[in-house]
Amino acid sequence: MRLYKWFGLVLCFLFFHNATFGAQSFQSSGYHLVKKIALGGEGRWDYLTLDSQTHHLYISRSTHVMVVDIDSGKAIGDIPDTDGVHGIALVPECNKGFTSDGQKAMVTVFDLQTLKKLIKIPVGRNPDAIIYDPASGHVFTFNGASHDITAIDPKSDTVVGTVVLDGRPEYAVADNQGHIYFNLEDKNQVVELDSRNLVIKARWPLAPGEGPTGISMDQTHRRLFIGCTNKLMVVMNADNGKVIDRLPIGSGVDATAFDPENKLVFSSNGEGTLTIVHENSPDKFSVLENVVTQKGARTMALDLKTHRIYLATAEFGAAPTPTTEQPHSRPSIVPGSFVVLVMGK
Repeated sequence: MRLYKWFGLVLCFLFFHNATFGAQSFQSSGYHLVKKIALGGEGRWDYLTLDSQTHHLYISRSTHVMVVDIDSGKAIGDIPDTDGVHGIALVPECNKGFTSDGQKAMVTVFDLQTLKKLIKIPVGRNPDAIIYDPASGHVFTFNGASHDITAIDPKSDTVVGTVVLDGRPEYAVADNQGHIYFNLEDKNQVVELDSRNLVIKARWPLAPGEGPTGISMDQTHRRLFIGCTNKLMVVMNADNGKVIDRLPIGSGVDATAFDPENKLVFSSNGEGTLTIVHENSPDKFSVLENVVTQKGARTMALDLKTHRIYLATAEFGAAPTPTTEQPHSRPSIVPGSFVVLVMGK
């Protein structure tokens, strides 16, 4: 009789243990659409940059940069004449912002207080990603057409160096210790750059990831999170390039972000989802869920203070008929439909 009781207790323990484990493995992140900020205006969009100190959101809009106060949800300014703008980097200690103007092979420097243009700096062809690296004190543009990187001194607004590459760079992230990690989209590689000496230190294959776009980092545990167009997020050790994990994400990713306080990794997917991954440990990760956003919401900005996520998108019309000159035609945007989605708990 005692044996049966003991066996029953063991079964009960295993049942509840497994039930609890299962609940932890499939728990909801709590993220949902909090509100939509209707902005309208002309132009498509690319990267978003959030200044958590001023609560200003900078949104690239093809030929100009829209500046939005996230508290009021109102556009408070505009930076014009940034043809083909992809991204915005902020250098608060210099009171300057920098935009990568893809069509003009220029960087526009503007005053963070007045938003007025200060100067334009020639860089490589089709500058795409642009970031500020505090360790070196330089702003870097990653130039897709000329396959190189331009380093700028934000104090003097001068180019201090160029790094030649053998592939097309995509997004980049700095570890604030003198290293920058960026994707080579056409090589399926992650490259490590010594940001002080402008020297390539290492190249690592991303397999099974293909077509890398967004990249972010857990600086404490030295983990990189790379969004790939074959619907994978690759987790990589930033010290040796070892692939730690690969996780399924939605299609059309163009950005990833890491929240160190909540140990969450985000992938914004153009299909209209936000993949949310939990960092269980530096070597173990699990997908919590895919939260519905809106089609086209492929880039984002994360507010590390409020833990809210901001995504840009719009309503789409029919795509033009493909032609020889334009074989990959893009769908039209419904006028006045541009919005910022605010995702939070």
